[in-house]
Amino acid sequence: MVRFLVLYDTPSDPAAFEQHYREVHIPLAKELPGLRRYIVSRNLAAVRGGAPFYLVAELEWDTMDDLRAAFASPQGRATAADVAELAPEGTVRSMIFEVEDIV
Repeated sequence: MVRFLVLYDTPSDPAAFEQHYREVHIPLAKELPGLRRYIVSRNLAAVRGGAPFYLVAELEWDTMDDLRAAFASPQGRATAADVAELAPEGTVRSMIFEVEDIV
């Protein structure tokens, strides 16, 4: 399994962010080809390393090739382009990685 992790800092206008995220960004992302799971985490609490993120999104695909194909698709390009509207302050970080279940 492969995961795309997105970390959002606190937006300057949380209400506008929430509205756009729910009404525009989530529907776009849910159309990504091959998407297996979309998880959103809120009300984060920092344990170490500074302030917590405002929101964390985790999207999962079966393989790295599936993830890359999803973001190369028209839906992927639209979703990626929407990040500039969702987080115009550039307060978003993302990474991709392979997941290994230990338990």
